[in-house]
Amino acid sequence: MINNNPYYPVQPEIFMGEGGHNVFTIRIKPGVPVRTALAAMEPVFKHFNPASPFIYSFIDEEFQAKFNTESRIGNLATVFSGLAILISCLGLFGLASFVAEQRTREIGVRKVLGARVTGLWALLSGDFLKLVILSCLVAMPLSYFFMSRWLENYALHTSLSPWIFITAGFGILSITLATVSYQALKAAMMNPVKSLRTE
Repeated sequence: MINNNPYYPVQPEIFMGEGGHNVFTIRIKPGVPVRTALAAMEPVFKHFNPASPFIYSFIDEEFQAKFNTESRIGNLATVFSGLAILISCLGLFGLASFVAEQRTREIGVRKVLGARVTGLWALLSGDFLKLVILSCLVAMPLSYFFMSRWLENYALHTSLSPWIFITAGFGILSITLATVSYQALKAAMMNPVKSLRTE
């Protein structure tokens, strides 16, 4: 039973029931409101142990308190991940604008020769998607390795599902497409006469 530290291996324990105790572990019947159960327990406790105050706590809350550090780290990681995604999207948006501006003449020539908007969109977005896929192929094994090492610190831990990384990869690709598509479609739908005239 994990009673003290979740990082240590499970140790055998003995619960002694002899003599009087000031602390009792009681399971509340499922479906009974907590306030009702506590109101019924307090007079019984006072009857058998009137010298001790009726102070109660919940085991799940006490056990959760052992993970306060991890909860804070998780909240900080969420905030900084959101900031990193926002900064990355701004960088992608700026880079897509720059690439579209640099390839204005090429896009105009391709449109005059009969290229479709979807083909031009795929041409402009493809380079970004290749870079994102390459970064995912590098980052995912590293993430799996470090997360597995972190989970090994706990006596009881879950296994890492590959769907976590697959879902994250699709999320990253979707964010990249949503960020780049605006500039790509804007450049692809530009009037080729204007783009060629500016050159």
